[in-house]
Amino acid sequence: MLIRIVRMTFAPARVPEFLALFRETEHRIRQQPGCRHLELWQDADHPATYCTHSRWDDAAALDAYRQSALFGAVWPATKQLFAAPAVAFSVVPA
Repeated sequence: MLIRIVRMTFAPARVPEFLALFRETEHRIRQQPGCRHLELWQDADHPATYCTHSRWDDAAALDAYRQSALFGAVWPATKQLFAAPAVAFSVVPA
C-alpha cells in the first residue's frame, strides 16, 4: 500500500472554490483503479491549508491516476487557487 499526502495552502478567498471542486470530484477519484481511500483534512491552525490523504494499492496505481484525464483536469484547476506551492509525499506502512 502507498499513502499519499498532499498539503495545499490556498488564498483564503479561494477556499470555497477549492472545496466545491473537491466535493465535485472526490467520488470519481475514489473510483480510480487502485484507490482505496481518500479524505480531506483542514489544518487546525491555518484554516486555508488542507491536506488530501489517499491510499493506493501501489505506486503504479497512483501513477496511472496521475496520467488520467481526471487528474489532468482537477490538478491544474486546483493549482490555480494556491497561495503557495503544494507539498506532496508518499509513504508506506513501516
